[in-house]
Amino acid sequence: MTHVLLIAGTAPTLSMLKAAVEQFRAAGATVHLAGLFDREAVDGVLDAADVCSLSEVTAEQGNAFVKRIAKLPPSRRTWASAERSRWVRGHARKAQVLVALDANAVYTVWRLAERNRRADAVFGVAPGLRALQARGDHKMHYALRDAVRTVPSPTVTLRTTKRSVRHGAGAVLRRASSPAVMRTSIGAKAWRTAVVAPKVPDGMRAKLARRVSLSMAKGGRRTGATIVLDQAADRIANRKLSAALLADAARGDLARGHDNPGLRAKAIAAALSLADQRYKKQDFSAAADQLSTAFSLAFSRGLHFDGTSSPMAKDPEGYLAVFRKSVAFKALSAPRGRAVPAAPAPAGRPLRLLVTTYANPSFLRAIRERYENHPEVEIRYLDVNEDDTIRPLAKGLKRITEHALGGQPAFHDKVEEALRPHLDWADTVFVDWCTNAAGLFTVVDPGTTRVIVRLHSYEVFAWWPHVVDFTRVDDLILVSDHLRELTEKVLPQLAGSGTATTRVIANAMDLAPFQQEKADADVRFVLGLVGVSAVAKDPRWTLQVLRLLREKDERYRLVIIGEGLNRKASAAVRAYDDLLQPELEELEAAGAVHRVGQTDDVPAALTGVGVILSSSVRESFHCGLVEGVVSGALPVVRDWPFFASLESGPRTLFPADWVVSTPEEAAQRILALTQTEENWRAATEPAAKHALATWDWSVVGLEFDRLLLGDKA
Repeated sequence: MTHVLLIAGTAPTLSMLKAAVEQFRAAGATVHLAGLFDREAVDGVLDAADVCSLSEVTAEQGNAFVKRIAKLPPSRRTWASAERSRWVRGHARKAQVLVALDANAVYTVWRLAERNRRADAVFGVAPGLRALQARGDHKMHYALRDAVRTVPSPTVTLRTTKRSVRHGAGAVLRRASSPAVMRTSIGAKAWRTAVVAPKVPDGMRAKLARRVSLSMAKGGRRTGATIVLDQAADRIANRKLSAALLADAARGDLARGHDNPGLRAKAIAAALSLADQRYKKQDFSAAADQLSTAFSLAFSRGLHFDGTSSPMAKDPEGYLAVFRKSVAFKALSAPRGRAVPAAPAPAGRPLRLLVTTYANPSFLRAIRERYENHPEVEIRYLDVNEDDTIRPLAKGLKRITEHALGGQPAFHDKVEEALRPHLDWADTVFVDWCTNAAGLFTVVDPGTTRVIVRLHSYEVFAWWPHVVDFTRVDDLILVSDHLRELTEKVLPQLAGSGTATTRVIANAMDLAPFQQEKADADVRFVLGLVGVSAVAKDPRWTLQVLRLLREKDERYRLVIIGEGLNRKASAAVRAYDDLLQPELEELEAAGAVHRVGQTDDVPAALTGVGVILSSSVRESFHCGLVEGVVSGALPVVRDWPFFASLESGPRTLFPADWVVSTPEEAAQRILALTQTEENWRAATEPAAKHALATWDWSVVGLEFDRLLLGDKA
């Protein structure tokens, strides 16, 4: 069915209108009418739903509008009212033929045709009927023509842009730049042209770029959405607006699971340049805002946690060079020190130990239990996230950053008031995880209280260590030498005088429960992975090993213990999982993979595992691997790629024969040591003894005693 929209600038004569409607209907069209007349003037010709009185539309706009358009020429008056009618705009978009019934309607029909380029726009009933006839006679021609005319003309795009941005990106702009329009190559190209058009004011260009970028993203053109912001930023003189658009572009790029290193570096450099400018003017709040932006881009989880590589792991010094050139960043890292050194462990009474963290006590159970029962220690525990007074102070990066730059004196006073009772009570504060709590405890001078911070591998790839004042930390604990080596590259201030002493002490692990008999000797053909909830665990590497083994012997299979990936975490996680799941399903169908899922009894689950793998790209230590080794499983450790460029790594942490570089080497090790029960036991029993003698809490606990108690240990 062909749709015809009639536009009248004045009330048409009833006889003429009735004849026109009958002729259009006889040609197979539906007919609608809009015009500057009262609805009663056309009664009996069309149904009420098919008629729009522009006189009523005018009145609905209010007296100011009525007075304004009264000054316009008649043709412009018709358009001014039609433009504000949702009914007219909707029917105009659907129409194949637009007909001006009088001279005062011609301008309106022309403007509507600019928006609906598929429609034939004519003046008079006879040309309208001829257009209708032509459509019937040449259906294929018009179908192809209509297919390529799906968006407004570039003239309309630019005109709509200027007016709509000026009025706050109103309804016309939203429709003209909708996701549906952006799905077409013509529409996307027209709007990209509009965004970079010359002589557009900075504020208008920025608003337009964001609007177009959002519609492009919703329309499936996510790459285009990023490019639009980047190109607009290049044409904006205002540095703050330009930097904001670049940051939005880089965030959008990262959010879709992609990384454009050039765009990311450009956005970080722009933010740091602004931070330096604002810092020099002592606008510490604005400087902190820009530093926070730079941090959020440089330490995005998609770059370091949700993929199998990290640009910072490859070259820490190069990656952070732009920060180290920044005046504001140098001020952030400047030492504030402490008035007096920490006091030694007290004589004549137990050591008062405050153990604290921010919402993550995962690695503290054994430590807390040891010192709750230690005669030389009085212990208290503080989860900063559960304290109603301290929690609000620890949330967010900006206030701590602004204070470190020289601002927020009131914030310092609030932190002092909240933490001083804890610092006055404690001889030693042990902060687990170098995140919020560590940042907060170094806002204030700890006095004579000793401060110990333990850093796990996660924090090296996050911004928190960069806002911690290590001149107020006495000891920085790391769980492995390769983690210490990377941390010292990331935090060169640790090499300065008066700063924290770095120490390597393994994680606290009670390994005794894992010493259980294996189900039978055939478990030597069962590979095990413990904990696969992060992309860094890279289970696809283990699946490569499994396939190589099954090419030789189909008795090999894999047991996966723990929850899978959280697909809601990021686009990068979903992309990895999209590759992982089909592989797992294929191998499950063949009986080669069994997913145990989350369990509270890992030692029992490990009785059915004969080979324990660490397929990770990054580990600070890998407790799950060591627990598997103690259970009697053969250790196979990938040479973790994040630490491959360092002198230290898994080959210095574990016995060298445990470590392999490729899936092929892993398969060779497993085949050589599991084909017979004798070989398997000859390899696994010494490995279990080594793990117990090196990393059991009965051994590592003594190192903690020496750390905390010194000569009293």
